[in-house]
Amino acid sequence: MKHSRPADIERTSMAIIAEELRQRGIQVPPDQEAVVKRVIHTTADFEYAENLAFTKNAVSLGVAALRKGTPIVTDTNMAKAGISRPGLEKLGSHVMCFMADPAVAQRAEAQGTTRAAAAMEQAAQVCPGAVLAIGNAPTALFAIARQMERGQFPAMLIGVPVGFVNVEEAKEQVLALCRRFEVPAILAMGRKGGSNVAAAICNALLYLAGDMLDPAERGWQ
Repeated sequence: MKHSRPADIERTSMAIIAEELRQRGIQVPPDQEAVVKRVIHTTADFEYAENLAFTKNAVSLGVAALRKGTPIVTDTNMAKAGISRPGLEKLGSHVMCFMADPAVAQRAEAQGTTRAAAAMEQAAQVCPGAVLAIGNAPTALFAIARQMERGQFPAMLIGVPVGFVNVEEAKEQVLALCRRFEVPAILAMGRKGGSNVAAAICNALLYLAGDMLDPAERGWQ
């Protein structure tokens, strides 16, 4: 059956995802289901059902933070653009990316580091305790790891950078630190990830926080 209405397309897609997960024998914990299905919906990649790592109560703690209007900081403008405006508006939140900030470029040059790492230092100063959504740069995760080691913690960490250099090491390091310091975190282990995945996880949490999982609650027809 063909669908042309966006809401019907999304509902049918989610039903297909649920059925394929069942056929593959993959049982996703109920509290993680909305996140996992949203990532698969975004990527059409069922491996995310098994490589997404969640710290204890990550989803409920992330939802609680967003319900307080906690801002989100991304490491790319692509991820920023993909995060639901209706979801942010309903919760009184907003999203920021410091990658194009001239001060970040100056900091990166002065410190001999990447803009992504410098952007996380900027974020820690401008909006400490934000939800951090990293979809591109493992150097951003290393910067966040240094912050946590000196006692600066985000409200939540979404760590899903994609790539081949330092990616797996960065994810493993921050996951261990998040577990140690009880920082809620969702990470895509291994090489996979991307800005679209970071945005998808943010959207799943926003939709849960705003009771907007069904597209009709977002104004879709």
